[in-house]
Amino acid sequence: MAQPLYQLKAEFFKTLGHPARIRILELLSQREHSVAEMLPEVGIEPAHLSQQLAVLRRSNLVVARKEGTTVYYSITSPQIAELLTVARSILTGVLTEQAELLESLRASTT
Repeated sequence: MAQPLYQLKAEFFKTLGHPARIRILELLSQREHSVAEMLPEVGIEPAHLSQQLAVLRRSNLVVARKEGTTVYYSITSPQIAELLTVARSILTGVLTEQAELLESLRASTT
């Protein structure tokens, strides 16, 4: 029996629910990267980066290609980059509202 769409969406968002995976996808949204290029940008140990890339590969969010001894990763769909942009926009709106609320609270206590 097929899983309901809401369950599939929940699993998709669980996959995105790790800061390192988000950072990896942000980098790959710009261009293809090798593991060595991502390491300093993601800021985790090589073994952990490999684990996170494996999760993204199993979810078909990234693909790998090998050139000599170097493995390059890229996102599977430009919609991933769009999703990250929409998430940033939503967060910007939420944080702006929170900053405005905080400012009004500070103003009312003086």
